[in-house]
Amino acid sequence: MNSMELALKVCKAASDKKAAEIITMDMRGVMFSTDYFVICSAPTATQVRAIADNVEEELDKENIHFSHKEGYHEGEWILLDYGDVVVHIFKNENREYYALEKLWGDAKITNYEG
Repeated sequence: MNSMELALKVCKAASDKKAAEIITMDMRGVMFSTDYFVICSAPTATQVRAIADNVEEELDKENIHFSHKEGYHEGEWILLDYGDVVVHIFKNENREYYALEKLWGDAKITNYEG
């Protein structure tokens, strides 16, 4: 599975748990450590954790496991590092505050229309 296919699987798993404003950011040529960011958000910490759980469960079924996870307990901003794909699941107000889409403005952004 290539990194774009992995990013789309993440998007689908997030969408299945009603994640909002799901995007992929093509980080190739912008950052050397990963190919794609997947960014999405939800209104509550409980839903942020549910999205992260579903991403993890769906990828585990394909024997794909993250190398690093941060922020799960707080549920404000969860990061799942799958190497070529890094997943950022934000509580709505934190997504606006950190504005990764603007911070990495050189990356091509694609809206997920699942």
